Formats: sequence, structure tokens, C-alpha cells
Amino acid sequence: MSVLKKFFKDTIIYGLATVLPRLMNFILVPLHTGKLETSSYSDNTTFYVYAAFFNVLLTYGLETSFFRFFNKSEEKNKVFSTTFISLAITTILFLVIVIIFSEQLSVWLNISPKYFNILVGLLVLDTLVVAPFAYLRATGRPIKFAAIKITNIIIYVLLNYFFLWAIPKYNIAFSGYNESDLVQYIFIANLIASIVTFLLLIPYFFKTKLEFSVSILKKLLNYGWPIMVAGLAYVINENFDKWVLPYLLGKDINGAYSGCYKIAMFMTIFIQAFRLGAEPFFFSHSKEINAKQTYALIMKYFVIIGSFMLVFINSYLDIFKIALVKDESYWQAINIVPIVLLANLCLGIYFNLAIWYKLTDKTIYGMYLSIVGAVITIVFNLVLIPVIGFMAAAWATLAAYGIMMVLSYVFGQKYYNVPYNLKQISGYLILAIILSVISLNTNANYYINTFLVLVFLGYATVLEKNQIKKLLSLK
Repeated sequence: MSVLKKFFKDTIIYGLATVLPRLMNFILVPLHTGKLETSSYSDNTTFYVYAAFFNVLLTYGLETSFFRFFNKSEEKNKVFSTTFISLAITTILFLVIVIIFSEQLSVWLNISPKYFNILVGLLVLDTLVVAPFAYLRATGRPIKFAAIKITNIIIYVLLNYFFLWAIPKYNIAFSGYNESDLVQYIFIANLIASIVTFLLLIPYFFKTKLEFSVSILKKLLNYGWPIMVAGLAYVINENFDKWVLPYLLGKDINGAYSGCYKIAMFMTIFIQAFRLGAEPFFFSHSKEINAKQTYALIMKYFVIIGSFMLVFINSYLDIFKIALVKDESYWQAINIVPIVLLANLCLGIYFNLAIWYKLTDKTIYGMYLSIVGAVITIVFNLVLIPVIGFMAAAWATLAAYGIMMVLSYVFGQKYYNVPYNLKQISGYLILAIILSVISLNTNANYYINTFLVLVFLGYATVLEKNQIKKLLSLK
């Protein structure tokens, strides 16, 4: 149990680095949806769709590759410096190419030159800090990692409120301030926050002697390129709907869809926190005799927490809707939330299962699985959105992640058999889905919905009471 305690401790700290920023982002959802028209919110969404896509391209799988080889290599410093130098060189090349062809690229992406320049700045800064952040995680410095991440988001949030709320409310004189283009200030705030993060991490650029190893780079690239392709497919799974909706149904619909999609961020936060703590742990623990049993136990706890969140958010969806998305023009898309929540839970299970191809160096399977999901996403969206509207986009997300989850389990049991307790895991998932459906049909009767939440908690407590006692013991 001491190993599990260490895992949960690190996950909680890394989770704070993710949960707090995301929770602070929740503070921004009412601000953004209150200040921006749905069409402007659509522009905001599209900007970050492109950011996600190019972030994957510019890191080309080296972050995960770094964890894999840093943990098992005797030349850890050389692994870090090779990763850092490689990312720095390719990022500089990217910047040079973009500067030369900036006008053509902004037209091709259908994004204004002003937004495009900010996007490029963000991409460069965020890519250059990938290796230092990975180094902090791999060397067990979650508090330092969390402190820098939280500093970044505090600056971002405060600047958002300054630009979008304080300036117009108090008539603050600000040169060049344009109330008709408020969305640009969201991007500017992000750029300033990224500059501060870059400055804070500069000492880690030179934490070790800079040595470049061609042989290590080859290993990193061979391991990482399928992860890059999988990452691109993941970006498609997550964002293709928000990219295609403006063309098929208009910016206003996309803005409403994207705004309501934010409510499902609670599940996304949980998954991201889990990944930050789990990935280094899974690699470092892989040589232990009881590694597979530990992975199976972690999976069960993950499903329990994720299932509880599914029931809880659906039971109080009207409260979350009013608190986070204040402009009623966005509420036309509220019915996507339960579907997207379940889809993200399936994605989280898939990430948990994905350890099999990472530990067996069969990352090519991760690429295949992600491509399957991307194909499903693209086909569902293009075929069904014109027929049933934006709800098709939510169902496409669930179909993609659900099928990826099932396929990953099937292949994983073949190549790296982990003794997952399917009976219990399925029981939690089915119960959560049933309780969620009931809660969504009670006309927001919070007495009944609270009872449903307590039913799930009681069920989990009865089944897990012995495990919980062991986990909480000091032994």
C-alpha cells in the first residue's frame, strides 16, 4: 500500500497543478460567455484548436519518449539535454519558416494575421518549456512543477479580468483598447503568462551539461513518432467537431456548443491530473513484481472516482449551467454535456489501459487506435451533423473514445495482461450511467438527485471499505 500512497500523493500534487489552473479557468467561463458573443467565443475556440494541433507537431512525441528513456537510462542527463536541444532546434526552424510565410499561412488557416502572430509566439514559448517541465516531473519535483503552472494560470486569469472586465467597468485608459475585438485580449493574456513561465524555467535549460547524442535521439524518435501521430489523432478526436461546426452550422452554434462543452471540463481535469501523476509512476514502477496488480487497482479507483463525477455533475447539471454559462443563448447546446462526460470517462479509461503499449514499446498500436478514433470522429461529424445537428458531434466523441477503450483492452490483454477486475469496473460504470439517466429525467429535483448521488457513494463504500481502510492506514 505504500507504493499506492506515493502514487496518490504525487497525483494529488500534480493534480493541484492541473486542477487549480483548470478551476481558475472555470472562473473565466462565465466571464468569456458573458462578455463574448457566441460567434466570438467560436473564434476563441478555433484559436486553441490550432494551438493544440501545432503543439503536438512541435513536440513530436518527445515528452513521453523522455520519460521512457530517462527512467531506464544510465545517462539521464544526456537524455534530457538531447531532448531539449532537439526541441529547441526544431522550434527555431519552425519560427523561421513561419516568419517567412506568415501571410500565406494565416490565410490558409483562415485566422487574422494579428491572432496568428500571437499563436506563433505561444507555440514557440510553450514548446521550449516542454523539456524542463518533463525534467521536473521525472526527477520527482511536483511542488516546483505545480508552483510554476499555478503562477502561469494566475497571471492569465488576472489579465483576463483586467482586459475584459476591469477596463470597461472602471473606464481605465488603455492605449489602443478595442471593445469590438475583446477576444484578442484572451490571447494576449495567454502570451504574457507564457513569457513569465519561460523566464521561470530558464535555469532548467542549463540544469545539466548540454550534450547531444544522435543514438539517443534515434531511440527517442523511434519511440515517439507513433505517439505524435496518436497525439494528432487525439487532437482531431477532441477538436474536429469545434473546427467543422462553424462551416456546417455557423459560428453561433459552435460558440454555444463550445461553451456548454466547458461544463464537462470537470472530468477532463480529473483525467489530466491522473495522467500527470500516473505516467511517470507507471514507468518507474514497471519493474516491480506486483506492478500489474498495482495497475489494476489504480484502474479500479480511477473508474470509481470518474463514475462518481459522472453521477454528481449530471445530478446538478442545471446548477453548473447557471453558474458557468450565464448567457442563456449558449444553453441551446446543454444536452451535449452528459454525452461528453461519459465520452471523457471512456477516454480516461483508455489512457489508463494505454500503459500496455508504452511499457512494451509497442507505441505503434497507440497510433493505430488513435487513428481509428479519428476516422470515427471525422465520419460521424461530416455525415451526421447535417442530419441531426450539433448533437452528432457529442455522439461522435462518445463513439470514438468508447471503441478506442474496448480495442485497447483487447490488445492490451494479449501483449501485457493486467488482471483488471472487469466485473467490479463494469458494475460501477453501469450503475453510474443508470443513475445519471434517472437524474436527467427528474426535472432537476435535487432531493431525488442527491439521493442518487448517495446511492452511488453507498455502493462504492460497501464494496471498497476494506481497501479504503488499508489505503488510509499509516502502516
